[in-house]
Amino acid sequence: MACKIKGSGLIIKPIPKKFYRFLPKTKAKTLDREIFVNQLIRWYDHQKRDLPWRRTNDPYKIWLSEIILQQTRVSQGMPYYLKFIETFPTVNDLAKASEQEVLRLWQGLGYYSRARNLHACAKMVVDQYKGEFPKTFDELLKLKGIGRYTAAAISSMAFHQVNAVVDGNVYRVLSRVFGIYDDIADTKSAKVFEKLANELIPEKHPGEYNQAIMDFGAIQCTPKSPSCAMCPFSNQCYAFNKGEIEALPVKSKKVKVKKLYFSYLVFEHEDELLMHEREGNDIWKGLHQFHLIQSEENAGNESILKQASELANFEVQDISEEVKHVLTHRQIFARFFRLQVNDLNTFVDIRKELNLKAYTLKQIQELPKPILIENYLKKAFY
Repeated sequence: MACKIKGSGLIIKPIPKKFYRFLPKTKAKTLDREIFVNQLIRWYDHQKRDLPWRRTNDPYKIWLSEIILQQTRVSQGMPYYLKFIETFPTVNDLAKASEQEVLRLWQGLGYYSRARNLHACAKMVVDQYKGEFPKTFDELLKLKGIGRYTAAAISSMAFHQVNAVVDGNVYRVLSRVFGIYDDIADTKSAKVFEKLANELIPEKHPGEYNQAIMDFGAIQCTPKSPSCAMCPFSNQCYAFNKGEIEALPVKSKKVKVKKLYFSYLVFEHEDELLMHEREGNDIWKGLHQFHLIQSEENAGNESILKQASELANFEVQDISEEVKHVLTHRQIFARFFRLQVNDLNTFVDIRKELNLKAYTLKQIQELPKPILIENYLKKAFY
């Protein structure tokens, strides 16, 4: 039987008992939907973060924030969000931009496929939907780069559709509060959490609820050292009362991290450097870099310089310290060999041999580059 939270307008349905996994001897009280939603919304009213995309129902701004904040902290993503809104105020402006412009603005955020999908999605909205984002969950899923989480976020926050978001924060909150041991690394578990999330979400103000549970996971029910003493669910939370905070959520699969060693050859002649645009389907596609010698073992400086000397005569200006750059599946250990080429003809020969292009520093500043390259340039040249 449905019930209504006093003064809130929230309509609540009973939660299925199968989602409660409390042992018989637990002192925790069973947490029903009404209490959970009511306490969560109250918490959100007092603790919510003041974020610009929460002051609007514009699906473009909500979508943009969601894409930028995927695997990115709010503090890191905020400047990028503001830059994108300033540069591309509407989805039409973003669709008209070149991919290079989008990648350049995205530089430093990582996961560059998000930027390419962002650009492709903007074009789809303009070309197929006349510049208006579709309102339904299923239609949003048809857009490039929009998965179930993002579709639920946009549909609920912009169009008040009752679709629950399920991300890392939601997994953590639901698994701890309700005692769910399904392995979140298993794709089958997504259905378990999504079903519970959709059983919980209220029919009125679903967008507010979605933002509340995401903020709760980000601020209160954090991965490590959550604020259990100040938690509104401490009396009913399964993990807190069972001492299972560290055990939940369950995530068994570990990402295999591969070590790679990057040696960049920075060929320089007067005020020009040689670079090229990465191709293929890797994460840095479309970004610019120096000529790269890549290996899975650490080659010494002499070995790298010997390989470089087979290309041309040069003077070694500098060899950088090794820099560690961490990606999800990779640990990159990079060094930069700054090589001065005094003869113009030799410089041209290197450019042709390695299929590179010559750029001035001013031109390079406008090119999209991996943050690894950008940091080196700032230290060595800018």
